[in-house]
Amino acid sequence: MKQDRFLIGILAGIGVLILLALVLFFTRKEDKREYMTADSPEAVVYNYVLAITNDDYKKAYSYLAEKEHKPSYEQFRQSFFNGSIYSDNVGVDVGTAEIDGADALVDLDMVYSPSDPFSGGYTNTDRAQLVNQNGDWKLTYMPYNFWAYDWYQEQFK
Repeated sequence: MKQDRFLIGILAGIGVLILLALVLFFTRKEDKREYMTADSPEAVVYNYVLAITNDDYKKAYSYLAEKEHKPSYEQFRQSFFNGSIYSDNVGVDVGTAEIDGADALVDLDMVYSPSDPFSGGYTNTDRAQLVNQNGDWKLTYMPYNFWAYDWYQEQFK
């Protein structure tokens, strides 16, 4: 008889936890981040990362510089679909920009999530490169998780 009460207590506790989890899941607010005005190198990098995160590839593509060997939109988009660029396990903290005329470097902290439950994540420092084209800041380089190695590279056939 005591074992039945104990078992019923455990099952009731599990039921309450499941109910609480469902209530929290359905009542949570979505984290909708807003795009910034793209008037600084930092804002362009932030907007590019946000567009990639939101799967808004057209918007992300609009932040690429018009230079020789720029990937086509289809090549750009396909890089994310075929897995050659995988940005799902990394977050980005956008730092300050270092502007030198029409060129800019933006400091980035790439925050990688752990790949298994027994390890911790890690942070890597990198930089994004931008160029000012017709008054707009455009990307010429981003770290790996947001940039394919062959963009802006001459393709040999």
